[in-house]
Amino acid sequence: MQLNNTTQYAIRILNYINVEGKERLFSARVLSDRLDINYKFLTSIMTKLVKANFITSIRGRDGGFKLIEEAHKIFIIDVIELFDDSFQNDACVMGIDKCNKKQKCFMHDKWVKPKKSIYDFFENTSLADIANRGDKF
Repeated sequence: MQLNNTTQYAIRILNYINVEGKERLFSARVLSDRLDINYKFLTSIMTKLVKANFITSIRGRDGGFKLIEEAHKIFIIDVIELFDDSFQNDACVMGIDKCNKKQKCFMHDKWVKPKKSIYDFFENTSLADIANRGDKF
């Protein structure tokens, strides 16, 4: 199981702003360069993060982006759901069309419990929990 690219980038952006910024503002260009994310793609992600009230955008020469909420109030599952990642849908872990209780693949029954554990992990993990946990953003 892997999160889609947009969700991965959104989590990386939020984590970077949280760890490196606190009260500092980051321009989209700086974020694009530091996180090695295509500028246009990053700006579309930022627009969605602003609309969802994870970050605020301050215009002007000294403007940029910063977190609105405290890091312990932003949970990874909220970011996943914002970007419609396929975590809770009927996507089959084996890639075989839809997979649910009525139409099961051969892995379905064994995958239900680990999938629930992963969901619980994302639901209970905030930006504060992952801050300063690695060397890469």
